[in-house]
Amino acid sequence: MRSWSVFIIVCMVIYVSDTQMKVSMADLVDDTCRQTPNNVLCVETLRADPGSAGADVKGLAIIIIDKVKEKGLATVEQISNLLASTTDPKRMDALSSCLRYYNNGVLGLDVIAAKQSLEKDNPVVAAQLMNDSAGNARNCEDRLSTFEGGSPLTSSNTNVNELSFIAAAIARLVM
Repeated sequence: MRSWSVFIIVCMVIYVSDTQMKVSMADLVDDTCRQTPNNVLCVETLRADPGSAGADVKGLAIIIIDKVKEKGLATVEQISNLLASTTDPKRMDALSSCLRYYNNGVLGLDVIAAKQSLEKDNPVVAAQLMNDSAGNARNCEDRLSTFEGGSPLTSSNTNVNELSFIAAAIARLVM
């Protein structure tokens, strides 16, 4: 009888510890995202990634940086498709600029170097690079918004811009 009591107590302790760990991780996501410029997008993005459950603040920043990369790659694909179907030289020039902003900036330097900077415990550089990433997405949007009908990339550019600012804010929390 005594061994059953010990077994039940051990099971309860494990269950309570596991539950508390999940609650504290949920609190970390909520607490971290409250300190970013877009709390809702931050929480949605991190909750959608199973890796966030066991991540520390640096890990949360890396998850968001990886999401910027994912969205940046999708935007490059959109730009390439638009370039293939565009005959207007001015629009082609603007789209080519966007392709450079993404390939050389967002994907070529900002995301890669920001992630490396965080891994090397240099969050100041990571935050600046993610701010640069946001600027590159904004520059693309500015180039395309002058055309009749506006920018066909507004949603994508806005998403990369906002996620980049979220990543920068979280990187600053690592300091």
